[in-house]
Amino acid sequence: MKNTLFLSIFLLIITQIFGQTISDYPFEVKKSGYGNQTIVLIPGFACSGEVWAETKSVYEKDFTCYTLTMAGFADAEPSTNPNFENWKMGIANFIKKNNLEKSILIGHSMGGVLAMAIAADYPERIEKIVVVDALPCLQAVMNPNFKQEENIDCTATVNQITALTEEQFLQMQKMSMPQLIQNKEMLKTLINWSVQSDRTTFAKMYCDFSNTDLREKIAAIKCPTLVLLESNFKNVKPAIEAQYKKLESADLQYANKGLHFIMYDDKEWYFEQLANFLPND
Repeated sequence: MKNTLFLSIFLLIITQIFGQTISDYPFEVKKSGYGNQTIVLIPGFACSGEVWAETKSVYEKDFTCYTLTMAGFADAEPSTNPNFENWKMGIANFIKKNNLEKSILIGHSMGGVLAMAIAADYPERIEKIVVVDALPCLQAVMNPNFKQEENIDCTATVNQITALTEEQFLQMQKMSMPQLIQNKEMLKTLINWSVQSDRTTFAKMYCDFSNTDLREKIAAIKCPTLVLLESNFKNVKPAIEAQYKKLESADLQYANKGLHFIMYDDKEWYFEQLANFLPND
């Protein structure tokens, strides 16, 4: 009995110090900071929550931060039936059950789309959102008439990606990642996170996320929304603004340089935008 009690107390202390792994949700989460207001940091596709390390180090001084790593991405344990809807509901339920009222959501890439979906479905729970280089509908960049497919079958994508050898998958990531980030220090880390990801989760989420269209849904978002976009999107502003036209609260800002990982490629500009948007008390 004493040993069981000691073990329970020990695990509780370890959890508080090193973060939390919540098996009831489709992600791992680390808690840091002690502020009255909450920031939930949602990483993008195949990324660890450590992608937010510098952001967290700045804001955990004044906020309580919950940094997520989605199940199956980086080195996180995979969960059953990964899909965009389940992940959105998982984050929303976590916010609700932990009484994280009036949270601020910061999401990059797919994480930004998850933030928009949560803010649209639960407007009373979200104070503000920051969308870092994400669009309501990725496919609509090339095809403005894209229609989301109901109950999409991702079997072919899963079979194709899981059939790759480890070396083939590594080479695929080495070819694609330099198109997303200029910061050489982070490039190797991003590649490692991808190859450490569960291949089935990678494939299913790639397929499902590619089928996601929030262009109509974002009309339900009521909170202030800061949208930080990579510099290349300046060249296609009409298409970008068309995607966000139903989000009345959106403030679209374009980076001065860099690629998809704005928080590393245009760091000074990124933190300046956050400082102007987030409360400073």
